[in-house]
Amino acid sequence: MRLALLGTHDLALFVLSGLLLNLTPGPDTLYIVGRSTTQGWQVGAVAALGIGAGIFVHIAAAAIGLSAVLAASANAFAVIKIAGAIYLVYVGISLLCISPSRARASAPAPQSASLRTIFLQGFLTNVLNPKVALFFLAFLPHFVDPAAPNQALAFLLLGAIFNLNGTLWNLFVAWSSARMGERLMRRSALYTWFNRCVGGLFIALGVRLAFSRTD
Repeated sequence: MRLALLGTHDLALFVLSGLLLNLTPGPDTLYIVGRSTTQGWQVGAVAALGIGAGIFVHIAAAAIGLSAVLAASANAFAVIKIAGAIYLVYVGISLLCISPSRARASAPAPQSASLRTIFLQGFLTNVLNPKVALFFLAFLPHFVDPAAPNQALAFLLLGAIFNLNGTLWNLFVAWSSARMGERLMRRSALYTWFNRCVGGLFIALGVRLAFSRTD
């Protein structure tokens, strides 16, 4: 009943829909898999938390209406889109440049500075993707009562639920990818091939984002 007072409805359907959407791979999942497989569970978990922090930015933007501005303004969308595309290409190139020896040296005990970098990269990978902002603007209103006295609070509640479920899934992805990476790191050629594939996919996603449109 309390949840209904916040202006939300069909929460079970919302949770199920959110879980299914989280299962769909995208730049966030790709980043977690790439980091976890090559640098271990701890780094993958930090990447997942960085992405979760980025989602909170989109949740807040949807709650106060900034996502609507992004959807309505072609110029604003273009600026964020190009920035996000450049960043995805940058991450892809950085993954292509990582050698097996460097990853082995940092995998056993990543330094706090590198963990901060991983967190920030995960954060920016999510925040600089305008498609995520538009997704929240299109998805969340379906579960908010138009007559709700405080729609912003309802947006925040739904966003927090979605982010919690998504972060739990991303942590599982990090763990399972790290397990796979333990075998991968023993084979230098396979490791190099995998890293280049992930880096290439990031570059492809960046190029695709650069040529995407709001519709």
